[in-house]
Amino acid sequence: MAGRTVYVATYPPRRCGIATFTRNLADSGGDHEIAALHAPGDPDVYPSEVRHRIRRDSLADYLEVARKLNRSSVGVVSVQHEYGIWGGDDGEFVLDFVGALTKPVVATLHTVPQSPSARQRAILVGLVGASAASVVMSQSATRLLTRVYGIAPNRRDVVPHGVPSLPLVAPDTIKPGLGLAPGPVILSFGLLGPGKGYETVIEAMPSVIEVDHAARYVVLGATHPELLLREGEAYRTELMRLADALGVSANVLFVDRYVTRTELGTWLKAADIFVTPYPNRDQIVSGTLAYAMSAGKAVVSTPYPYAVEMLEAGRGRLVASGSSKDFAEVLIELVRDADQRNQLGWRAYDFSRTMIWPEVGARYARIFSRVGATQARPVELAERTEVGYGRS
Repeated sequence: MAGRTVYVATYPPRRCGIATFTRNLADSGGDHEIAALHAPGDPDVYPSEVRHRIRRDSLADYLEVARKLNRSSVGVVSVQHEYGIWGGDDGEFVLDFVGALTKPVVATLHTVPQSPSARQRAILVGLVGASAASVVMSQSATRLLTRVYGIAPNRRDVVPHGVPSLPLVAPDTIKPGLGLAPGPVILSFGLLGPGKGYETVIEAMPSVIEVDHAARYVVLGATHPELLLREGEAYRTELMRLADALGVSANVLFVDRYVTRTELGTWLKAADIFVTPYPNRDQIVSGTLAYAMSAGKAVVSTPYPYAVEMLEAGRGRLVASGSSKDFAEVLIELVRDADQRNQLGWRAYDFSRTMIWPEVGARYARIFSRVGATQARPVELAERTEVGYGRS
């Protein structure tokens, strides 16, 4: 057995997708503790499983926590990697941290840019090289690692993004509990910010409403906390003004709050159609799309790599990025055709059964057990090389 696992990542009450992912992954596994990456402005009070706090921009904190872990009974260190959550230029402190560890590292790669900068490429290659195993969440990500980063296939495992186990229910039975009138509900959720493409769906709504006056587009989620600090609610206000200018404000509902897992599940069950209109072609994973599939939703998405892979074989519909006309055509088709919605949803639901958290947690546990048997470097070696690791 690998022994206790320490997860190093952002963590609730921090409001971000990786924090939520880490909590769910940790909850689905065995004995664990958390080392929380703490950014300025993050809430100060963490739950009891958070045994270590690393100030994002303090290199000394990374090295001190690495030394503590080296002398602890931790068996494996699970590092969640996305450039923005780690300190240093492009998050380069992750290399100092893993370089100072004597415990085996399993790195989960949440972001794999298709066109990385030289620094981004060096950081990702360095992290994979310093890890006993690396995990990506799609086959498109593993192909990208080979093509762009020159990383051999035997250097990574593919484990899908985890999802909750939600029952298949008729949306109309859930809507009254949310105060929703009968009619098609089109849903997007996640932390609000530019780059989500929500304006494209709002621009499609006049055509959708012509076909069904009761159709509504629900945008569920609070504004990203870092964006809120920089710009306030400028983006949400811009979307609301767009809806008003198009005459669809009565059919576009903004639910401005960070919802619990239970409330999110309720909104997913109430939706008829789920949309991810993201314009970013680098999007290598989308937890929101995975969650929608777990609820058996008919998904409409732009063709970023993760969506293309997940929605193939009739598990959803793809439309051109930034095309409100294409979104309108597909949404109208699905609003009119309940049978097609149900077929798409059933295929997505069936596919997602291998993605529920107990299954994903078991797959990570097998990886942790495998790498836990590897021989760690001597503590003295790590301490001699920890300063300036990867940046000579």
